[in-house]
Amino acid sequence: MTLLPQKIADVIGIDSVFVDIFAAIIGAGLVGTLILIQSALAGPWAKRKITAAFTDRISVNKFGPLGVGIIIPDAVRLISKELIVPEGVDRPAWDIAPIILASSALLGFAVIPMGSLGPVNFQLADPEVGLVFVFAVASIASIALVMAGYASNNKYSFLGGLRAVAQNLAYEIPLIVVGISVVLFSGSLRTSEIVAAQQETLFELGPLAIPSWFAILNPFAFFLFLVANMAEVGRNPFDIPEAPTEIVAGHQTEYSSVYFVLLYLGEFVHIFLGGAIVATVFLGGPAGPVLPGLVWFLIKIWAMFLLTQWLRSAVPRVRIDQLIEIGWKGLLVLAFFNLFLTAGLVGVFAA
Repeated sequence: MTLLPQKIADVIGIDSVFVDIFAAIIGAGLVGTLILIQSALAGPWAKRKITAAFTDRISVNKFGPLGVGIIIPDAVRLISKELIVPEGVDRPAWDIAPIILASSALLGFAVIPMGSLGPVNFQLADPEVGLVFVFAVASIASIALVMAGYASNNKYSFLGGLRAVAQNLAYEIPLIVVGISVVLFSGSLRTSEIVAAQQETLFELGPLAIPSWFAILNPFAFFLFLVANMAEVGRNPFDIPEAPTEIVAGHQTEYSSVYFVLLYLGEFVHIFLGGAIVATVFLGGPAGPVLPGLVWFLIKIWAMFLLTQWLRSAVPRVRIDQLIEIGWKGLLVLAFFNLFLTAGLVGVFAA
């Protein structure tokens, strides 16, 4: 498998360290642009259309086909607003937090196998500890939420930051424990090998071949991972760090203009990263019939985005004490039970 930077370097045809660096930058720019386009569609447009459909209302429909042109005036409106800096903020941390939130989620896509489109394979790197890398960079987002909450000099923002810490501690551990059960199945932390382990046919139903996706092999682990991932990306019923009806907007209360855009963008990029992790670990990555792998990958992450918006419209927010109790007393126990059960099954079949 040729990674995207290697493909670009081969096209240039010059063997040089500087060419390799240039190719890596170009590849990262292509992948980043692709993800940012998805987030731009999701935030100003798809979120409104999906929520309107669930609540039987009319959403944006005047500017461009199906109202998709609303992205342009929304971006201009938000970026052109005055950047208001409240008194008493911890300026360095307050400035850096939005950048960390947006960039940390983008960084996670570096090792995600997004599939191919023609001769081009959209994967930047494939380290041996790829899955660990994804979990590590995804968790950086919680640091950004804490920085934003603490530095804003606002009690609602501070509460949002504290809630973010409590929520991520309660749900990142079950998320990783469930991820370990997948590693037991695949025998590797390398994301490409996790995807490759799901390519075999599990069984056939006439002309239909059922793939050996881990979501099919272990639906219990898939469900646990979905719940923990929903809390990780901070969507309903787990949007506790911002909770508009309780603490105004939590960590983002004091942000405006381009800083608010970065926070808003980071939120949706993080949702798509969560969908990418779910697709890679449980849904065969970019695998699928007929269509190119990249198309299937995008379909799967958009399906996860649709799930977040469905829950946002259908499920009420839980209280902070309920959220912590669900994580520590429920999800963590079930995650370890799933790990021991998976280890036992793998041991039996390996023997």
